[in-house]
Amino acid sequence: MKINGTPTRTIWPAADGQAVEIIDQTRLPHEFVTVRLETLADAAHAIKAMLVRGAPLIGATAAYGMALAAKANPSDLALTVSYNVLHSTRPTAINLKWALDEMIKTLGGIPESQRFALAWKRAAEIADEDVAINSAIGDNGAKLIADAWDKAKARGATHVNVLTHCNAGWLATVDWGTALAPVYKAHDAGIPVHVWVDETRPRNQGASLTARELNWHGVPHTVIADNTGGHLMQHGMVDLVIVGTDRTTRLGDVCNKIGTYLKALAAKDNNVPFYVALPSPTIDWTVADGVKEIPIEERDVTEQTHMTGKNADGAIVTVQVTPDGSPAGNWGFDVTPARLVTGLITERGVCPASPEGLATLFPEYA
Repeated sequence: MKINGTPTRTIWPAADGQAVEIIDQTRLPHEFVTVRLETLADAAHAIKAMLVRGAPLIGATAAYGMALAAKANPSDLALTVSYNVLHSTRPTAINLKWALDEMIKTLGGIPESQRFALAWKRAAEIADEDVAINSAIGDNGAKLIADAWDKAKARGATHVNVLTHCNAGWLATVDWGTALAPVYKAHDAGIPVHVWVDETRPRNQGASLTARELNWHGVPHTVIADNTGGHLMQHGMVDLVIVGTDRTTRLGDVCNKIGTYLKALAAKDNNVPFYVALPSPTIDWTVADGVKEIPIEERDVTEQTHMTGKNADGAIVTVQVTPDGSPAGNWGFDVTPARLVTGLITERGVCPASPEGLATLFPEYA
């Protein structure tokens, strides 16, 4: 995607080939800051502290983290330790484990002297593959937006309304995004698309990240409070919902940012199509029941009790919004059962959220 006309990814190799650079997403939307990752510890911190976030980008960062670890110490023991360090950073997003497994598979049986070069090459491939996958998701999902636009036009509408939750745009991936890739493709094709952007408490990743990238790209959008979506659906102001997912089960349940389940319920009640966009590495073929089996990350409660923003003087400040002494809970994700999902948008096409639907697109895992 482009920032002020300049093509930009969320992670890229440094010019010296000895480190990677990332956009520090904790500084958005008001500041654009890049950070250099030189070590395993740097990569683990970037993931855990959410300088990078979003399942696909977490996976790509972890892959580069393994490469940086191999540069420092390519031994089998060191790689095992590095795997465990990175795997412990975020428990919910399955792309993390997938990328780490890819790196171990690539390096197994390779002489230690060759491991860094091979790890660096495989990490770059994982990043490039993510871009290609997300572009294909965009092509497949844009057809759904085009169909929705045809229906909206028929009733006299001037644009098609897409509602999304959290950030599943290019900032959550290496490029293009998952849920927003169809929006970008539709917008670039001339379809008048407007996006309702849930603010997405806690952390406000819709307001700070989704709105930021839509603004950069010139896509019309409106930031709304998290609880506004149901009202908009009741009044015919949402044509379809598209969200991302951090882990999808083999039965079609999807785990995404907390609050996604409530949007799916509102969509079901109002006959609004509810789609989930996902790259295939987000599918966990070992899990069946998402509610029972997917670990839900519980994060620092200060994400719930405090908010950071820009004051009238332009300074970035953090304020407490809850009373002293009031406890808080901060579950990061919830699970939307497959029965509430209209379809899954993947790089291979769109399918029902069911084992049969997934098997039609990914028969090698059936």
